[in-house]
Amino acid sequence: MAFESLTSKLQETFKRLRSKGKLTESDVKEAMKNVRMALLEADVNYKVVKDFINKVSERAVGQDVLESLTPGQQVIKIVHDELVELMGKTNTHINFASKPPTIIMLVGLQGSGKTTTCGKLAAAIKKQGKRPFLVAADIYRPAAIKQLQILGQNLQVPVFTMGNNIDPVDICKNSINEALRTGHDVVIIDTAGRLHIDDEMMEELKNIKEIVKPHEVLLVVDAMTGQDAVNVAQNFNEQIGIDGLVLTKLDGDTRGGAALSIRAVTGKPIKFVGMGEKLDALEPFHPDRMASRILGMGDILSLIEKAQENYDLKKAEELQEKLLKQQFTLEDFLDQLHQLKKMGSLSQLVDMIPGLSPKQLAGVNVNDKDISRIEAIINSMTREERKDPSIINGSRRKRIALGSGTSIQDVNRLLKEFSETKKMMKQFGNMDNMKKGRFKLPFMH
Repeated sequence: MAFESLTSKLQETFKRLRSKGKLTESDVKEAMKNVRMALLEADVNYKVVKDFINKVSERAVGQDVLESLTPGQQVIKIVHDELVELMGKTNTHINFASKPPTIIMLVGLQGSGKTTTCGKLAAAIKKQGKRPFLVAADIYRPAAIKQLQILGQNLQVPVFTMGNNIDPVDICKNSINEALRTGHDVVIIDTAGRLHIDDEMMEELKNIKEIVKPHEVLLVVDAMTGQDAVNVAQNFNEQIGIDGLVLTKLDGDTRGGAALSIRAVTGKPIKFVGMGEKLDALEPFHPDRMASRILGMGDILSLIEKAQENYDLKKAEELQEKLLKQQFTLEDFLDQLHQLKKMGSLSQLVDMIPGLSPKQLAGVNVNDKDISRIEAIINSMTREERKDPSIINGSRRKRIALGSGTSIQDVNRLLKEFSETKKMMKQFGNMDNMKKGRFKLPFMH
């Protein structure tokens, strides 16, 4: 997960600060040295780190901080505030045109996830009650048009294409007329990329921008490329002019430096981040929430939003009733797994819970593959077995293991841990118990 190493190092530094009743300038200087190293190791731009440390240090050695009752906590607040400032203060939305259609032009290098982002953006806009219209203007990359058409089919969003023998400028020009004719209010243009920036690509993008006059030019960059992403952003902004960025693959094994550097270097906001492969895995970028996650404070607002968007309220009420009557079954548990999977990657959800750092989760294996395995085991049971696991004898366990492609040991482990979980359901939600290991779900072992 992005920022995992950075978060861990910052938490270690701040833990030492909080342990001291009083702070001296020397204490702050030592802490800032560690923060500086942590940011550089996270691949944050050197100049950005230098400016950031100077701003934090200047505020942190002030009289109000050093003489306060909780100086360590005050320093952490300053770091949080400066991180928010660094990433852009507030989240920036799409600027929809007062007179439709709103034209959004996506640009970027090949391999950044541009075409997939077109689909994700269409899905997000469709949820807002708008009628998106996708345009296949990448005539060079093999299967680019087909990929966009498949995404469009999955989303039930039309895709405008004229094949790969027509000038992309003409494709884009005609697509606007078609969107007007068919009553679509948002046009999303998938432009061609290259493996690296070249004059031919830039000239084509300039021509498209000149003809269609987009309301938004969004640059799609791969977070896993680190400082290269920042350099690409700077280059595109200087040559074409961009309105914002979409940072993809932020859920991957990346140091996250691009997210902390791009706004400061380009002056342009990150508008969305890609947090997975699914079409609903595009999230608005909230600098304040991201700063909290980086500092290990969680992101409870995003967690609530995900729950509200994906969780079935009626089923939640039914579950509450069952828990009160102690009627929680494996069938109910399977239903909860389905609800949980709708909310996204489990590791991402854990990342949003305040107080849970990677170190606190050491030894707790939160693995999406484990969920799939448990799902397979429960699906291999009969309805009677799910409702009353006590009837599952040796022969039934063998059949369940065979049907789910797992081992008898896996089935035994699930049944044992489910039994323990049932006894402990009244403690559900008690974070102290969970962190101390007194509460355990079957996918945590």
